[in-house]
Amino acid sequence: MTDFTMDKGADGVAVITWDCPGKSMNVLSMEAGQHLESLIDEALADDAVKGVVITSGKDSFAAGMDLNAIAAMKDAAGENPAEGLFEGVMGLHRVLRKIELAGMDPKTQKGGKPIAAALPGTALGIGLELPLATHRIFVTPDPKAKIGLPEIMVGIFPGGGGTTRLVRKMGAMAASPFLLEGKLSDPMKAKAAGLVDEVAADPLEAARAWVLEATDKDIVKPWDQKGYKMPGGAPYHPAGFMTFVGASAMVHGKTKGVYPAAKALLSAVYEGAMVPFDTALKIEARWFTHVLMNPSSGAMIRSLFINKGALEKGAVRPEGVDDQSVKKVGVLGAGMMGAGIALVSAMAGIEVVLLDQKQEAADKGKAYTEGYLDQGIKKKKVDEAKKERVLGQITATTDYAALAGCDLIIEAVFEDPKIKAEVTAKVEEVIGEDCIFATNTSTLPITELAKASKRPEQFIGIHFFSPVEKMALVEIIKGGATGDRATAKALDYVRQIRKTPIVVNDARFFYANRCIIPYINEGIRMVAEGVNPTLIENAAKMVGMPLGPLQLVDETSIDLGAKIARATKAAMGAEYPDEAVDEVIFWMEGEGRLGRKANAGFYAYDEKGKRQGLWEGLAARYPVAEEQPELTDVQHRLLFAQALEAVRALEEGVLMDIREGDVGAILGWGFAPWSGGPLSWLDILGAPYAAERCDALEAAYGARFACPTLLREMAEKTQSFYGRFGKMDEAA
Repeated sequence: MTDFTMDKGADGVAVITWDCPGKSMNVLSMEAGQHLESLIDEALADDAVKGVVITSGKDSFAAGMDLNAIAAMKDAAGENPAEGLFEGVMGLHRVLRKIELAGMDPKTQKGGKPIAAALPGTALGIGLELPLATHRIFVTPDPKAKIGLPEIMVGIFPGGGGTTRLVRKMGAMAASPFLLEGKLSDPMKAKAAGLVDEVAADPLEAARAWVLEATDKDIVKPWDQKGYKMPGGAPYHPAGFMTFVGASAMVHGKTKGVYPAAKALLSAVYEGAMVPFDTALKIEARWFTHVLMNPSSGAMIRSLFINKGALEKGAVRPEGVDDQSVKKVGVLGAGMMGAGIALVSAMAGIEVVLLDQKQEAADKGKAYTEGYLDQGIKKKKVDEAKKERVLGQITATTDYAALAGCDLIIEAVFEDPKIKAEVTAKVEEVIGEDCIFATNTSTLPITELAKASKRPEQFIGIHFFSPVEKMALVEIIKGGATGDRATAKALDYVRQIRKTPIVVNDARFFYANRCIIPYINEGIRMVAEGVNPTLIENAAKMVGMPLGPLQLVDETSIDLGAKIARATKAAMGAEYPDEAVDEVIFWMEGEGRLGRKANAGFYAYDEKGKRQGLWEGLAARYPVAEEQPELTDVQHRLLFAQALEAVRALEEGVLMDIREGDVGAILGWGFAPWSGGPLSWLDILGAPYAAERCDALEAAYGARFACPTLLREMAEKTQSFYGRFGKMDEAA
């Protein structure tokens, strides 16, 4: 079986259908690209063929390039992987350029055959780059279909001609949201923006009709016409010059220089805009190869595409457990967290019982979903029928009896073991014996909380991140007695609500919080040491963290940090390591500077809650030292504080899969996405250097930077995490 087939119709239109066997969406492999070229050659050589329509045998057009094919190109090139990648990319350009020129005479630009694309649904990445090489793009009106070039989101950029063609088609300014932000559009918006040409109820028939009527002029692309000028101006044009100056500043402002793909994309556009089209394609291919050779792109592709997809498809789901899809969920506690859980559950079509002590509180929790849907209506993403349907899924109540028939309970009450134990007992009086009980806690040990349950094997932790509806990650925590069915239930539920799960074993702070708390603490420590707070915050952002540690603690609230510190100190006793941090946190708490919620924290805020810069009063208590550390030292303190905890979590068996360690870090708290996650970052550094750096940091700043035994062993053997634990990838 082949990915492409061709049917030559009696009307002279050859329909090439893309349909990858055994896959829900089409992806392009190098072999399939070569076969497509042979079909195009055959169609162009056949006098009976008047034109071609390229379409899909599925309800979507294509999801993009098979990223494993890129790795194969590297491997096949042996000692010169860059050459192999460049030649492979240029081979793809050759196929698409052949489609674009369609056999026309190069001098007269006549005699070519019209080639159209008929998209029955979503077209992403190469799934849009291929249609952009055709002469007319027809697409279904299905509002669920997505059209765009999302490559930048996984650390690369559109390297199949999409960058060059879109800029020449739309101009650099108009193309920038689609190239630099990976913006996706529904068919109507795609047409309005100029990504596609026609929206048709039957794209295939509309394309066929156009092909039969198309003239020589209809198939010559603007950039192949004499006198072509780029929309908005080329770089040497006054308007174009200002566009590129602004684009460069915007890219650097957003990426802080740590995302190689964005800079390479801009370089490809800038350099390509000053030369003929075919030369521009070579420039695009060279910059694309440059990005693919950067370890950052490989790490991002692995974590944000391959491993994230594997986890969402159940890579770590217990084997031999039947489908555990949730039909009715009980959410206990209608505060911000419970309200968010109810919202995402109802949006997924799950029946929800939202329970609180007072009806007023339960109603307020349900109103959160209503407000969210109203915003969707304003943005024309939701209609009244959907609003009514989703709200109809939620029952707000104070009656525990309403939980009867639930197959999953998610408890999201106050973070107090006694309160949680009382609620657990009440719930188990009314739920069925097969019902799984999950607690949404960020710090309390699951094994201890499960002692309040009659069925600890059916007790599990499901840790949501706030706000629930926006955060992609859900951390599932197995207690000491948690069984496989409970784990499968949690994973199947997370799949239903379309989030990414990681599964970890029970331990203090689980995985996410045990890594993010040291990051915050390291920033606060530096304040006490006299490191300039501006240096701390900017160093974090310049190494890829979305928020500096001081802004992050303001967002999560300083009094919460103080509460966690007191509880941790009580539990750890003499082994508690963070006295220096507490001195700052407790003083801030005493000053009433509790963070954004109080309009006062490490940052100053105006009356509307907008940040006004770092609080000047901080320097009075903790004066800035005359001698400041090197930028790299600050950045390494902030990143190693997190990465070493990830290693320890793996070492202790809290993390059971390195994929979860990296994906969870990026989605959960934004660990430098350019690096692919903390374990990938250490692989980029190399274990020998990472161990050496640990020793230097430990000598300078303390035992918290001590090199973990696992990392030391790997350094001695010159191993990498993905080399040593690569079998986890193969299991996906």
